[in-house]
Order: sequence, then C-alpha cells, then structure tokens
Amino acid sequence: MVQIKSVLVSLGVAIGAFAAPASIPVNEPATEVGVSKRAPGGINYTQNYNGAAAQFQSNQNAGTFSASWNGNTDIVVGLGWSTGAARSITFSGSYSPGSSGSYLAVYGWVNSPQAEYYVVENYGGYNPCSGAQSLGSLTSDGSTYTVCTDTRTNEPSITGTSTFTQYWSVRQSKRSSGTVTVGNHFNFWAQHGFGNSYNFQVMAVEAFSGSGTASISVS
Repeated sequence: MVQIKSVLVSLGVAIGAFAAPASIPVNEPATEVGVSKRAPGGINYTQNYNGAAAQFQSNQNAGTFSASWNGNTDIVVGLGWSTGAARSITFSGSYSPGSSGSYLAVYGWVNSPQAEYYVVENYGGYNPCSGAQSLGSLTSDGSTYTVCTDTRTNEPSITGTSTFTQYWSVRQSKRSSGTVTVGNHFNFWAQHGFGNSYNFQVMAVEAFSGSGTASISVS
C-alpha cells in the first residue's frame, strides 16, 4: 500500500484528470513500421508512443528494444505484430523499474468491441488491478494471474476519443523472461465480453512515473 501511494503522489495533479480508477494510465495509438521478413517470429510492428522521452531504441530484425525513463511522461514502447493473435510470445532481458509506475507486458487492442489489454509479466510500484474490478484469477505459464477489468470513458484510443474496456492479467510471480501463452488470457477474458477482432499486439514497456530501464528481446 505504501508503494502504491508513493506512485500516486508522484503522478500529482495530472492523474486526477483520468476517469476512475484514476491511477490506471491511458494509452494512445502505436506507430506501425515496415515489415521485415528476417524479424524473429514474424515481428512487423514497432510501438513508439512518446519513445523520445525514454531514449527508446529498437531493432526489428533482431527483435530487440530498450528504454530508459525518468519522469511523469506516459511512454509505451516495444515490438510485436500488426495483427494480434492467440500466439505464444517469448521474451527475455532486463527490466529494472524500481518503484516507478511501469509495466512489462503483452499489450494490444481489439477492434470490436473495442478493448485495450495487458498481460503484465512484471511491474514497478503499482499493481494495475489494485484499482479495477476483479474478474478472478487464472493459472498459466507457471503462475497465477490476477485478472481485472475497467471501463475508460471518452479517453484516447486507436480510433480517437472513445469509450472502451480494459482487460488486465497481472502475474503474481513477477518475471523478466519466459513465454506468455496469450490464448489462455484471451479465452478467460472472452467469458467477460472480450472479442477477437484483433488490432496490433506487442511486448511492451509502459512507464508513467519515476525512473527505470529495460532491454528486451522478443520472438
């Protein structure tokens, strides 16, 4: 609880502008780049939202990216696919968020019904499910995940300003490497209205307060 409070304090007045639960940050569309046939796992998409604020660097051909953040600018950066799927995503590297507001997660969007989703493998000082509606838990890839949901009203989305649902699975035993069986989470969320009209899907780092670093390989 102390950690959560410290993150919220660092967010200051800005966080008060978000809809409840206020401490979950809002993301905006990613930037798609050209396809590279040499990229591991068919990676063809670079997520780069405010990457300049985190010294974001990426190499699609190698399937690697890095970021270093320090401040309250919301950044969402990573590598993945222009179309999501119930794929298995393998990742490895270093993720050092300290007590910052940050997640290492599979991140993406569904077109209809519009939804934003996260499979959080590691995080800093704030657990996003602490301020959202619980959907229970599921076991996947050697750990229990806490599952929750939230509705964002008139917030930025992949189609501009809209109202959409967020789905979260938060791993209880944090890790910075492994394989995420995304289909297990899709199947669980589908019991609560999650659709299958997939937009982009990436292994991403999000940060919205504090400081930290990450260097991740994805396939």
